[in-house]
Amino acid sequence: MTVDPELAAAEAAAAVVHVGQKTTFRRPWAAAIDRVIGWIVEPVAALLVAVEIIILASSVLFRYVLRSPLVWSDELATILLLWLAMLGAVIAYRRGEHIRMTALVRRVSPKAAEVLDAISSVVVSIFVIELIPASFKFFQQEQIDVTPALSIPRSYVVLAIMVGLLLILILALLRLSETDPKAVAFAVILGVVVSAVVWFERGAFASFGNANLLIFFVGLVGICVAIGIPIAFAFGVGTLSYLAITTHVPLNTVVSRMDEGVSNLVLLAVPLFIFLGLIMEGSGIARRLVNALAALVGHFRGGLNIVLVAAMYVVSGISGSKIADMAAVAPVLFPDMERRGHKRTEMISLLAASGAMAETIPPSLVLIIIGSVTGVSIGALFKAGLLPALVCAVAIVTVALLGSRRENAKLTKRLPLKDILWAFVVALPGLVLPLVIRYFVIDGIATATEVSVVGIVYTLLVGFLIYRELDWRIIYPTLLDTVTLAGAILLIIATATSMGWALTQSGFAQQLAEILRNAPGGATGILLLSIVMFVILGSVLEGIPAMVLFGPLLFPVAKAAGINEVHYAIVAVLAMGIGLFAPPLGVGYYSACAIGKASPDAAVFPILPYLGALLVALILIALVPQISLVFVHGAGQ
Repeated sequence: MTVDPELAAAEAAAAVVHVGQKTTFRRPWAAAIDRVIGWIVEPVAALLVAVEIIILASSVLFRYVLRSPLVWSDELATILLLWLAMLGAVIAYRRGEHIRMTALVRRVSPKAAEVLDAISSVVVSIFVIELIPASFKFFQQEQIDVTPALSIPRSYVVLAIMVGLLLILILALLRLSETDPKAVAFAVILGVVVSAVVWFERGAFASFGNANLLIFFVGLVGICVAIGIPIAFAFGVGTLSYLAITTHVPLNTVVSRMDEGVSNLVLLAVPLFIFLGLIMEGSGIARRLVNALAALVGHFRGGLNIVLVAAMYVVSGISGSKIADMAAVAPVLFPDMERRGHKRTEMISLLAASGAMAETIPPSLVLIIIGSVTGVSIGALFKAGLLPALVCAVAIVTVALLGSRRENAKLTKRLPLKDILWAFVVALPGLVLPLVIRYFVIDGIATATEVSVVGIVYTLLVGFLIYRELDWRIIYPTLLDTVTLAGAILLIIATATSMGWALTQSGFAQQLAEILRNAPGGATGILLLSIVMFVILGSVLEGIPAMVLFGPLLFPVAKAAGINEVHYAIVAVLAMGIGLFAPPLGVGYYSACAIGKASPDAAVFPILPYLGALLVALILIALVPQISLVFVHGAGQ
């Protein structure tokens, strides 16, 4: 089974939720400044990822092999993580790869799209200009504090936020310099007028009370997201505006919360698992896993549908990124499926549904982030996620097999047993990897962050020594892709943390808790209402920002109602996965369409039966907690 080069190119272009495009500069001076920023920031950011891998690998080696722990390793890794996050956010902005909603932008005329792009750049500029003085004040405050193990001044750490914001401001201004002057003028005037009116009428806002939460966190953030402003900056603008207009809280509090949101060693798993997923593709592990599954059941009617779902299930246990999973599986399977007569829209629908199903398969980034923001055991979440994902997989495979009866797909000859066995022998290194990852985490040998390094080292050895497909020349581009996606995700976490703090201080948490607490039906009512909420949140905000924002608010309510936190986390993640891959808003759905080169409009109806099956499976999982808890043995109680 070979990889379609054209499809592989599409996969490479859509391996993450990339929206927007890198600006092409016509003015030589603007292009020169942009290049200088790239020359300086990109090598440093890529080096930071490599250094983080070395630090964690050394930590595991010294602690478990040499029995001499490095007491400073976790602290240094956490310090570098903030720099990695901010420089990655700069690269993501430079490349036009921050996560944002494009449903409206795709449907307007090119001229209107340019106006929306200008408004986006102006809003980003306003946000950064407001935050730079606040970050400088926070920088001054941190000069008197030092880190415990290395005695590094904390100001050196938070300097990353100042540097990142300044570079993003320069890039935003450069982008505006290349935009139609009329569009820029309109965007600037609109921004100035709206800001002035809101500022001079701030006394009126003070009388609105908690209605301001709807105005700023629903209205303002919703408008920003709808017109294509990156989600991280939409969260930041909403939070800054709310605090500046309706409270007396100093804005450096926002910077403090951003620092707090990212300075968590658990989040280092985000870039490391992204890197693992990318080198897994380059090493040939993913392709051989899919080929082995195809050799086993590919000759059955609908057999490749089973292979696709099974491949997503297996590969998800390696990469941690569901978008990366789809990008790894589709180029291998889609050409053969299409040759057999499978409809591309059906293939895309099954791919997207499989992505939603795989959200709870460890080492899921969403599970890791849930554990970091709610305090739920990540090891328990890893144990809990496998069986619910299997239930969802059975549900969508059932729909796929029923649908395959109506397709006029050709069947291939069954391979001889020796060929099937040989395919699995060849894929054995890949089959072992998820078991290694889960063994190290579940048995407590390594943390969820450290085990990513174990996976990276294993994959590098397999790629270089066994399959001999991994090329040293792809390492640097892979490090850059890693830091770009990680920067986009971590900046969302940073601004969502400050937004969540503002919501909590406003009393919103108590109000939301009261709504859930009063849900009819007790714990069952809370679970069903939470499913509705998280499907909507996953569709509008995407899983990671939604969980960072609302996880700390909703989990205590569920716990108070007697719902196991691990069970609640699995239900929440699956609900957000359905929202993430559901049209018309789910960004995961559009990523699947981009990877598979299909029109989003054409795949809307074919995906509905799969989403229906997932919803039925989710309700079953919610009503039967033991599906999530059977392997947990009381974790999270």
